[in-house]
Amino acid sequence: MYEIDPRRTDLVQEFKARPYGEHSPDLQALLNLMRRPRDQPFHVLVASAGGERWTLAVLKPGAGGPPQLTNTVFTSLEAAEWHVFKLRWQALTGQEPPID
Repeated sequence: MYEIDPRRTDLVQEFKARPYGEHSPDLQALLNLMRRPRDQPFHVLVASAGGERWTLAVLKPGAGGPPQLTNTVFTSLEAAEWHVFKLRWQALTGQEPPID
């Protein structure tokens, strides 16, 4: 199983520079791991009906049911994805990403 090495700041920079499209094998492995819910709150994005706004939401482990919406709303999908990436990085490594 792939584990996140918090020293791999190159992967953080790669995602920030290009969140969409093809990624390096190491970044793709990291994203696959990050996108797997665990036994802790899991952050997701909920799109508005028009697809112009995204709200940060949380899935509670074992709770089932719909995600709980937060008050954090984005008008840029790229900004929303970067925010979730940082939250998941911190949840899995215990450290904030080295860049903002």
